[in-house]
Amino acid sequence: MPRILITNDDGIHSLGIISLEHQLRPLGPITVVAPSHEMSAASRAITLTRPLRIDKIDDQHYSVDGTPVDCVTLAMAKILADHPPDLIVSGINRGANLGDDVLYSGTVAGAAEAIIYGIPGLAFSLQGRGELDFGPAAEFAALMVQKVLDEGLPERTVLNINIPQGVIRGVRWTRQGDKIVRTRIMEGSDPRGRNYYWIGEEVSAWNHEEGTDYRAIRDGYISITPLHSNLTNYAMLSAAAAWNSLTYEYQPRERQTR
Repeated sequence: MPRILITNDDGIHSLGIISLEHQLRPLGPITVVAPSHEMSAASRAITLTRPLRIDKIDDQHYSVDGTPVDCVTLAMAKILADHPPDLIVSGINRGANLGDDVLYSGTVAGAAEAIIYGIPGLAFSLQGRGELDFGPAAEFAALMVQKVLDEGLPERTVLNINIPQGVIRGVRWTRQGDKIVRTRIMEGSDPRGRNYYWIGEEVSAWNHEEGTDYRAIRDGYISITPLHSNLTNYAMLSAAAAWNSLTYEYQPRERQTR
């Protein structure tokens, strides 16, 4: 049976990851390696400035005091080194990861690490905040995981899957949308009189063009966006032919001494 690695960015005790594991258990052996506490918006950060600790809860559950990428790295290099997984699944995140948020998302980053190891990766997020019913999202996650296990994914591809709240009208394959953001910064001072700045909620406007992930969620559809890690803007490479006059040469000079 296929082996599945589960991670997230909401922490190993979050309801989303518990619901996901419950639904995926019948599909094959599962190992959960997730942050010991919430690491939202960690993106693809990896911890290099301090040691990491693995807390073994039992043979299937491990918490790491680091980012989602730390979790996957330690899972592949240490915990599952002798029995590597066939698939990495990240989520279910509390809140959607749409459009530009993909660049910040620790949930998507955890799944995207699968690209490095040449295996499929899937990220699942549920729209909304507060008390959420993860049941339908977890059920769909099981269907998608089985589908990918049966049919595979194109090389170096990860699926970013977002599920709307309430009535689900169907499934759409989508592209990333765009948003305009104005970030709110809260200022204050601590008991020692030092100023602090807290990045608060964003005021956002979304592009709801047909075919985007935002539009799918707005219309009550599950959004599936295929992603890859190559961020090259190929249109700019083509346009750069007009920049032929841009040149630069440098010859090091001897250092002058006083």
